[in-house]
Amino acid sequence: MQVICLEEEAFYTLIDKVVDRVKGKNNIQEDKWVSGEEAMHKLRITSKTTLQKLRDTGAIRFTQPEKKIILYDTDSIESYLNKHAHNAL
Repeated sequence: MQVICLEEEAFYTLIDKVVDRVKGKNNIQEDKWVSGEEAMHKLRITSKTTLQKLRDTGAIRFTQPEKKIILYDTDSIESYLNKHAHNAL
C-alpha cells in the first residue's frame, strides 16, 4: 500500500480542481447567490464577523431580499480571492 501526503493547501486545491472537473463533465451550474455559510466556506473563513466586515467594506457584493436573508454574489467572492492572490516567486 502506498500513502500520499499533501499539505493542507495542496489538498484543498486538488479538491477544488476535482469538483470543477465533475461540474464541467456533468454540466452543473453554480448558484449566482449563496448563503452566508456557503460564502464563508468559499472564503475559507470561520467568523461571521469577518464575513460582515467584508460585506460592510464593499469587498464582496450581497443582496438582502428579506430582513433576515442575506445572500452573497459568487462572482464577487471569486474576484475578491483573485485580487488577493499572490504568485509564487
